[in-house]
Amino acid sequence: MEFDHIHFYVENAMKSRNWFIEKLGFKAIASQTTQHTHKEIINRGRVYFALSSPITSENFVADFLRIHPPGVGDVAFRVRDLNSVVAKAAANGAEVLQPIQQDLKGLRWAKISGWGDISHTLVEKIDDAQILHPTSQLPTDIVAIDHVVLNVPGDNLQSALDWYHQILEFQPQQSFDIQTDKSALRSQVMVDTDGGVKFPINEPASANSQIQEFLDANHGGGIQHIALRTEKILEVVGELRSRGLGFLRVPPTYYSQMQTKALSYLPEVDWQKVQDYQILVDWQEMRPEAMLLQIFTKPIFPQPTVFFEFIERRVAWVNGKQMQAQGFGEGNFLALFEAIEREQMKRGSLGKN
Repeated sequence: MEFDHIHFYVENAMKSRNWFIEKLGFKAIASQTTQHTHKEIINRGRVYFALSSPITSENFVADFLRIHPPGVGDVAFRVRDLNSVVAKAAANGAEVLQPIQQDLKGLRWAKISGWGDISHTLVEKIDDAQILHPTSQLPTDIVAIDHVVLNVPGDNLQSALDWYHQILEFQPQQSFDIQTDKSALRSQVMVDTDGGVKFPINEPASANSQIQEFLDANHGGGIQHIALRTEKILEVVGELRSRGLGFLRVPPTYYSQMQTKALSYLPEVDWQKVQDYQILVDWQEMRPEAMLLQIFTKPIFPQPTVFFEFIERRVAWVNGKQMQAQGFGEGNFLALFEAIEREQMKRGSLGKN
């Protein structure tokens, strides 16, 4: 299984399309208007998004927006055997929202319910054909959706984990209990059986957690962030900053504490860019050459809900084998969540307790 595309439900698809083009460097590739909705399809590199807005009040996008602010309504997965996946999902309790469809080119897809109010479109992988982009693309600066993060209300983590295990056969991987001086959260990473889909699920572990702020603003659970993988993070972030995209900031002490180690694996000119661009760096003790570099945007909608992560997983040779950085930047969690808390304090949603 792999991520195929992300579908955003927004109030004005054309306005959102223009924002993604201006701030994130995406390209508009198609539009579709039906009786009830307008859809814009955009891409950058190998990543494709759909943006849909309602034309009438009687459709799934309007239903979503009556409950939630703009955000992710559907996370689409590519699967090898659509019939089998849909049959197992239905047998285990998922609602089939759209039965299996097939177009003239033989592309097949269906849609099932997800946890809460999100859904999952399932696209059968045939010669790399995908529902939004029927021709394969050459590698570019954004190469994949690395992972997608779901936030759920307190005491709902286990039920969400059980749901994805039963419906899509996701398996638990890493788990994290993250606590700062001001707030806390719990997280469990779920992966599909092939390891192509990484799907962390978070719940708040304190009343003023950033997860609780998301839940309050989103009026319930939903997708918190999408991580886009690149092989050129310095170039990509430099370009996005020139476009005026807002990123979280980290204190200078973060870099002073790791400078000696960083210069063992990064050229000085790259290390300076890492600091200038406010990129976070993480190593695994067993293979520090395979660095993980990551950065997080501020929320992309007026509400403190959805944001993006850009991540580069560098490759190194260790004992004659090629190894790629794994994980989610565990060494950066404290710096990241403190940075998010500083933004919460600006919004007045994080007390001093």
